[in-house]
Amino acid sequence: MIDYSTLTIHEAHKLLVSKQISSVELTKGYLQRIRQVEPKVRALVTVTEEMALQQAQQADARIAAGEVCPLTGIPVIIKDNMCTKGVRTTCSSKILENFVPPYDAMVVTKLNTAGAVIMGKANMDEFAMGSSTENSALFVTHNPWDLARVPGGSSGGSAVGVAAGEAVCALGSDTGGSIRQPASFCSVVGLKPTYGLVSRYGLVAFASSLDQIGPLTRDVTDCALVLNTIAGHDSRDSTSVPYPVPDYAACLSAGIKGMRIGVPKEYFVSGMQPEVAAALDTAIARLEKLGAVIDRDVSLPSTPHALSVYYIIAPSEASANLARYDGVKYGYSYKEGASMWEDMEKTRQFGFGPEVKRRIMLGTYALSAGYYDAYYLKAQKVRTLIRREFDAAFTKYDALVTPTSPTVPFKIGEKVADPIQMYLSDVCTLPINIAGVPAISIPAGFANNLPVGMQIIGKPFAEETLFKIAYAYEQATEWHKRKPEI
Repeated sequence: MIDYSTLTIHEAHKLLVSKQISSVELTKGYLQRIRQVEPKVRALVTVTEEMALQQAQQADARIAAGEVCPLTGIPVIIKDNMCTKGVRTTCSSKILENFVPPYDAMVVTKLNTAGAVIMGKANMDEFAMGSSTENSALFVTHNPWDLARVPGGSSGGSAVGVAAGEAVCALGSDTGGSIRQPASFCSVVGLKPTYGLVSRYGLVAFASSLDQIGPLTRDVTDCALVLNTIAGHDSRDSTSVPYPVPDYAACLSAGIKGMRIGVPKEYFVSGMQPEVAAALDTAIARLEKLGAVIDRDVSLPSTPHALSVYYIIAPSEASANLARYDGVKYGYSYKEGASMWEDMEKTRQFGFGPEVKRRIMLGTYALSAGYYDAYYLKAQKVRTLIRREFDAAFTKYDALVTPTSPTVPFKIGEKVADPIQMYLSDVCTLPINIAGVPAISIPAGFANNLPVGMQIIGKPFAEETLFKIAYAYEQATEWHKRKPEI
């Protein structure tokens, strides 16, 4: 009997094409799995059962006609900040709790064109602001490796959906680590592509110069297959880059012998759990055995400033992007005030959660008269320095390797009362968004029976290099084969 909950895309594709299973059977298997584990993990805001079965029937018809691609008939979960026509898109916020978009995000259109089956929308930190999925206004998502711990964030629901076997793959968004950190916490593969490689059309904006959509999958091959599907220029997204998209899956087995890989010392931060550092040392040693040339004496001196830069730029952009939620055109609307202005104030007071309001206030302050030059402009200058340091490093190295997170998943509620400690969860992932370069997190071991992730960073549009390194490491280890017992 086939265990649908552990299938990869490429395994499921072979079964579908050979007619050993149908997409309807596969979809029903995942719907049953959702009914089984969802009360425990709470990964999904919306389950689109009826739509999924219809899409599965259409996928079976396409397969019968020979019109098939790797994602045809494959169950997928979408993070709930990507617009889905006719299916509510909440951003896990009260202010959009009943919002139903009239159009699809470009990535959703591409999945539909490929014949994928959309199983539902994943829970997240409200408006993607958080590192634990505890900031959802709807409910908290639980890590399948330990239900008392967080799954990471903000794409926690997407990562859990894959790790817990509720779909074969998922899409998340990454503004400061929101794909890679939950991928690390849930022991799945998560990629933040180069900024501009994947269209942001239909993604509800948090910080427009940092946001990027990417895949969460069970292995590296699947990650390449999903990126093949969603990457490409989109004229409706002014930040989309007209870059030719290669076949990422075709380059996987090229090997890494002779590749130059740097290990920046600034990413092994004070406070990193010793078990995490030990797991990374072992993983890096494995890369060296595979033929890579490792340099452990790399320095990116502006890295310690990345956290400060991020928490000026991201809230500033958020304060502008979230100004549209005023209760006038759509979303939650308070209508009992004495004036329009009071209604608008109360809409935002009751519609946004505490973390979103905190970041709006930070951003508004940084952009205000008298502080713009001192904070926002200076942050943009340091951002340029960080980007230049990455550019200089990539003249010497093919890739850089770091921990994805300085810790294993922490307990639910452990850091809620201390926002600064929560922000530090993303200290290893933030610089990548600031520089706009790609990075992938892959399973790299366990510490105290909890997942550890390794982050591989590349130069812009060098996703092929990342996949080669990640695939070589994955094939030499067994970490990606371990599954949580829920």
